[in-house]
Parts: sequence; structure tokens; C-alpha cells
Amino acid sequence: MIEINLSKQATKFSENAQPNHSKQIARKLLDLKINPMPHDSIQLKGIYSKYRRADIGEYRIIYFIADEILYVVLIGKRNDNEIYKMLARN
Repeated sequence: MIEINLSKQATKFSENAQPNHSKQIARKLLDLKINPMPHDSIQLKGIYSKYRRADIGEYRIIYFIADEILYVVLIGKRNDNEIYKMLARN
């Protein structure tokens, strides 16, 4: 079974989210653990092609899979390009 590894940013974001949003994020992460490439996830392009994105409610999860581990790099607002700026800084 796939293991989930959250970055510091992803952990901090999910801990600071409102309780109902935090539950949504946790539920999506568990879904990704079962099926890391659901039909609603999209592979990013260009230099970020190793990453995938999955949307849940108002939020976007940026992640990649390596060696049976789901690495969650970022979680952020879905309609905000800030998450991609943050990805560029990683």
C-alpha cells in the first residue's frame, strides 16, 4: 500500500485550515492513497511534469509518486496562482 509523506508546508496548511476544510483535505489524501491517479487529477506540464494536481473543494493538492510513496508537496487555494509560484520556489 502507498504511504503518504506531507511536506512541512502541506502539514502546516492542513493544520491551519478550518475544521470542515481540513476534513475535506484529509479525505482527498486518503482517496489519493488508494488511487494516486484518479480521473480528476491532472499531470502538470513542462519542468513540473513529475507533479500531479488534484482539486478538492476550494483547494488544490500538488503531489508526485515515487517508490510507493505519495509525496504531497503543496496544498493551496485552487483559484490562486500562488500555489504555482510556491512550487517554483521549491
